[in-house]
Amino acid sequence: MIPEESRFESDPEELVELPPTLPDGWEIATPDAGDRFTVARLTHLLRAHESAGRGWAGAGVDDVLLEVSEASLRTRENVVVRDPEGEIQAWGSVHDRAGGRMLFVHVVARDLDERLGRACSDVLVEWAVGQARAVGAARGLETQQIDTGAFADDERQHRWLAAQGFTMVRTWWQMSRPVAPEESELVPDPAEWDGRDVTFRLVRRTGDGMPEEQDLREVHEVLESAFTDHFNSHEETFEEFLHRLRLEPGHRWHHWWLAELTDGPEPQPVGALIGEVSPSSNGPDSSYVSYIGVLESARGRGVAKGLLHTIIADAAARGRDSVGLEVDADSPTGASELYLGLGWETRYVTQSWHRDVPVVEAD
Repeated sequence: MIPEESRFESDPEELVELPPTLPDGWEIATPDAGDRFTVARLTHLLRAHESAGRGWAGAGVDDVLLEVSEASLRTRENVVVRDPEGEIQAWGSVHDRAGGRMLFVHVVARDLDERLGRACSDVLVEWAVGQARAVGAARGLETQQIDTGAFADDERQHRWLAAQGFTMVRTWWQMSRPVAPEESELVPDPAEWDGRDVTFRLVRRTGDGMPEEQDLREVHEVLESAFTDHFNSHEETFEEFLHRLRLEPGHRWHHWWLAELTDGPEPQPVGALIGEVSPSSNGPDSSYVSYIGVLESARGRGVAKGLLHTIIADAAARGRDSVGLEVDADSPTGASELYLGLGWETRYVTQSWHRDVPVVEAD
């Protein structure tokens, strides 16, 4: 269930003592999402972080608001480090993602020298560790995982995370595939089409245009079951799942598909794909595969390939020029071979870094 109130500690000063390596006048605070200058500064820091880590920036204001807006604060909390002039030089965000898994955004200004930058990083990590204990205690856990990411080429981030007890645990390929206009005919109709004993269709809508709850629950159940044996899988309730995805800037109900086996007395949901739109400021938008999962019992029957063909055809019909996705470079399912065979190529590489935090400190 989504909590009525955040599980996090809202006062950063309850969790952090500024290290002596930060000069006098530096302070920690909670960012004001209603202040456009704050949002603009956080966007600048995030874009600079991306440019340094992978060579180009893609984040925008909506990505920042996803973390700091009031609508997000039931499952997220944020902190900033300000210099004596009041300029934000570092930003941390934590997300109560699922039971036992807390995501951590870690951004430090790129023009700070090593000493100041490392001191800011230490503040963000100390705060995140305190938040891990708070959310872990609220969930009744003994250990809370902090899960943060880094670009594969960001040596500064790697150095600082390793010094703070994080371990690099996984590599991810961020892939993209071009879309040609004629690929709109890749499937008969992206809204619904029949393959061999499989029907691919959008989630159904009710009279008011909202999706049917039963279809949404089936998408959730398929994905939960399909990812049970995947790396770092943590159970997420239906309410948590729906709340999180509806907040995503690219969320669209007409990008949710189900695949159902039809060779029995009743259609059986066995696959699901959740897509998003990735807006572009200087060209056609793109589509993005947020999730694709197929039940183990139905693998090898063309379900994943059919779902991918569906989102490609949908993207082409909408005039989009590419479809992106993320894949576990070490996945035992062979997903990367499927994507490569269908035309996806790796644009850049990211990493997962983890630290397990005991919820109750040892005496």
